[in-house]
Amino acid sequence: MSDSKRVLAVIMGGGRGTRLYPLTKERCKPAVPLAGKYRLVDIPISNCINSGYNRIFLLTQFLTASLHRHINKSFHFDPFGAGFIDLLSAEQTNLSTSWYEGTADAVRRNLEHFNAHAHDYVLILSGDQLYRMDCQKIIDQHVATGADVTIAAIPFPVSKVEGLGLMRVNDDLSISEFVEKPKDPAVINSLTISPALEVKLEPCSEKRCLASMGIYVFSRKVLQQALANDMKDFGKEVIPALLGKAKLFSHIFEGYWEDIGTVRAFFEANLALTHPLPPFNFFDRSAPIYTHARYLPASKINRCTIDHVVIGDGCIVTDSTLRRCVIGIRSVLGENSHFEDVVMMGADYYQTKAEVKADWESGRPPLGVGRNCRIKRAIIDKNARIGDNVSLSPEGKADGDYPHNVVIRDGILCVCKGAVIPSGFTL
Repeated sequence: MSDSKRVLAVIMGGGRGTRLYPLTKERCKPAVPLAGKYRLVDIPISNCINSGYNRIFLLTQFLTASLHRHINKSFHFDPFGAGFIDLLSAEQTNLSTSWYEGTADAVRRNLEHFNAHAHDYVLILSGDQLYRMDCQKIIDQHVATGADVTIAAIPFPVSKVEGLGLMRVNDDLSISEFVEKPKDPAVINSLTISPALEVKLEPCSEKRCLASMGIYVFSRKVLQQALANDMKDFGKEVIPALLGKAKLFSHIFEGYWEDIGTVRAFFEANLALTHPLPPFNFFDRSAPIYTHARYLPASKINRCTIDHVVIGDGCIVTDSTLRRCVIGIRSVLGENSHFEDVVMMGADYYQTKAEVKADWESGRPPLGVGRNCRIKRAIIDKNARIGDNVSLSPEGKADGDYPHNVVIRDGILCVCKGAVIPSGFTL
């Protein structure tokens, strides 16, 4: 087999994403819109394709309709290249009637589907992280070291490792200890990177640990053996159980990586894209990020003041002021509106003039944002309808649920998908 045909890629897309609520109220995490025109799942899929691995399984479970629709519309492979994205949802079988109970359980229950394809290695990726990785490098290292399992790891300052799996790595990159999400400062300090390994990395003023990125390479036989039990999770159970029994190595990644785990992390990762030199560069022609080709018209920006703004396709923005914003596809903004630190996801369709007129006559705002609105530090989910003279900001307000499907979470105001906010509303 060629190198690319020795690898199967498995993307984990089944988590509930409770910390990302309300963005996950009607969709799973990998289906959450990103950067004006993408979805989170486009990132790992594009990393695989750009690395030469086009045999991809996507394991899904919760609120899958939006994700499945996006995949089916976006990714079509040349029949002569033998590439595919196979959607594998949790299903009842003669052996099990339950949902996936964890990452390892999800992979275990799909081994028969993987085994129908020739392969030597399985590359397991998360479906909700923002990063760009040449996956061939971790595969090459895995083969060169003769590893049974290779875990992608990123150097993280000790002050920021909360909620991450940490590992002790020897100078030859072999792993001697793995602790899932430690909280004890003494344990964390005991897992800091050795001086001999630290000097090989980009310099940092703070002590660091190597944190698991949730990206694994398993040799085929080892994966089958590691899952011949009832363990449910890779980080909590499978990886620690393999220590001392299998050859575990770390692959150190020093690029940009963001685990989009919370509303605040999602919000800040999006706004970071408005920087002149963003930490994640969608303009890298050597490794493009692929998504649904919608064939939308270019956006129309009429008499606006714009500062550090990303604008998706097919938007109409008139006489407005935008500062540090991400404006998603098909967004419509009325005159004299002011946005500051706003992520607007846009809409799934355009309305006709007759539909807009009928909405106003019925007392319901049309899709988009009306005139004279003031919105700050907010996420406006898809297909939201915001009337005229609306003012929204989370400043001075507690996290919680508010009228008209508005939620404040992590200090960020979220207008839920499909919300209708009447004219004159202030929060």
